[in-house]
Amino acid sequence: MKIDATTEMAFFVLLAKLGSLSATARELGITPPAVSKRLQLMEQRLGVRLLNRSTRRISLTGDGESYLQQARQILDDIRAMEESLASGSAEPRGLLRVNATLGFGRTVIAPLLSQFALRHPQLEVQLQLTDSPINLVEQAYDLGIRFGDLPDTRLSARKIMSNRRFLCASPAYLQAHGTPRTPDELAQHRCIVHRQNDDAYGIWRLSKGRATHTVKVRGTVASNDGDVVLGWALDGHGILLRSEWDLARYLDSGRLRVVLDDYALAPADLYAYYPSRHQLPAKVRAFINFLIQQLQPDAATAGKSGYTTILRYGNIMKE
Repeated sequence: MKIDATTEMAFFVLLAKLGSLSATARELGITPPAVSKRLQLMEQRLGVRLLNRSTRRISLTGDGESYLQQARQILDDIRAMEESLASGSAEPRGLLRVNATLGFGRTVIAPLLSQFALRHPQLEVQLQLTDSPINLVEQAYDLGIRFGDLPDTRLSARKIMSNRRFLCASPAYLQAHGTPRTPDELAQHRCIVHRQNDDAYGIWRLSKGRATHTVKVRGTVASNDGDVVLGWALDGHGILLRSEWDLARYLDSGRLRVVLDDYALAPADLYAYYPSRHQLPAKVRAFINFLIQQLQPDAATAGKSGYTTILRYGNIMKE
């Protein structure tokens, strides 16, 4: 019987990833005994034991670890070769796997990915939404779309959109409690803390010229959900640190006001992250270019408002 080596390697990589014969069977649409038989034939052909089996779990042997590592590398090289050859094609095709954060991914990336998929019918798309950090390389994503710094040195990045951060509060709060004039005065104010991942809790850093001010803030409300803390700021609970993307409509309407606007905070620019490769696949390059085209201000609107980019896109989404 002729053996398809790449199919066999892909089977074993999937089995190691799922860690279960039954889960692999469900993924492949076959029975667990068929998976077990396929693995047994593999081991017989190679002359080594790849897995230790028990009734509930499997584990890799030393030979299995070695085979898995080399199989992943070979499959990655084959995929890169095929994508390099396909990159000359004008039409993106194949599977595009994208990861994005929950709120932004649901409201912005999902509609844009829908538009992109309709333009390119030979493309298959998968969108995974999660706020927790993920490993693009190990989980085989083509790109991740995130605000902030590069999370992994093995990744490359392309900036999609600038996104400043501001301190803001409702007019009602500022009228009742006054407006801080210096960063040190924030310690005397009620501040709304957005707890994100492993960020230092309640630590805000503001800069002016070469000086940086680190302030420990506190308040009566805090949450890990961005929409929740934004709603609390609109209700007048205190001063909030949020990005331009979240605040633009409320700053433009006057429902929120910027405080300490002569101080700068670290930006939360939007980036597309992708595994470092010599040749970026056509489908990935095309989608990144599409995101930039949709989310960056054009020459006709740039400069009309400090929040033009955000408001322009918000209007597009409402149409």
